[in-house]
Amino acid sequence: MSNFVVGLTGGIGSGKSAATDCFAAHGIGVVDTDAIAHELTAADGAAMPALRAEFGWEVAAADGALDRSRMRRLAFADPAVRWRLEGILHPMIRELAGERCRQAVSPYVILAVPLLVESGTYRQRCDRVVVVDCPESLQISRVMARNGLGETEVRAILATQASRDQRLAAADDVLANDGDLAALKLQIAGLHQRYLRMTAQKAKAKC
Repeated sequence: MSNFVVGLTGGIGSGKSAATDCFAAHGIGVVDTDAIAHELTAADGAAMPALRAEFGWEVAAADGALDRSRMRRLAFADPAVRWRLEGILHPMIRELAGERCRQAVSPYVILAVPLLVESGTYRQRCDRVVVVDCPESLQISRVMARNGLGETEVRAILATQASRDQRLAAADDVLANDGDLAALKLQIAGLHQRYLRMTAQKAKAKC
């Protein structure tokens, strides 16, 4: 069981997946709240009955999974819809994430939370917070290329997230990700060694 939790966050398009992949390559367990959200909103996901009851069957796609594009449009159009959606999903995500962190067998565990800074509750669950950082212009171009969204749509998403300055202020460690994978791997190798030392120190303090 991993008792040392490293919260990893970053704005959309910052490269969080590349960073978690690098930690996983070192044998470190990764608990990804985005992946848990997809799991909960799949066709047979645990959240779907509550979502259908709250928003109607029209939020489900033909295969029974959440129609994420439709739900995203509804949530951006009406903040009350977003709050209701989060009221259903977030407690379920937090519970599953906590359970999986406790089950992790690596020396420490990465808890990847896109909205770690915004949520307010995840910070107290983490021994350390690492922020994946890049310029906003790079975030926008990455998301436009990856998701096929227009710049206006991407900026609307960014506006719902913490600012770059807010994330950096909450960081214990920062990973600069300007697209150079080799440089990112080198930074993570260094952090990995630091977290191993911190994990050992925490375990020793408990003895």
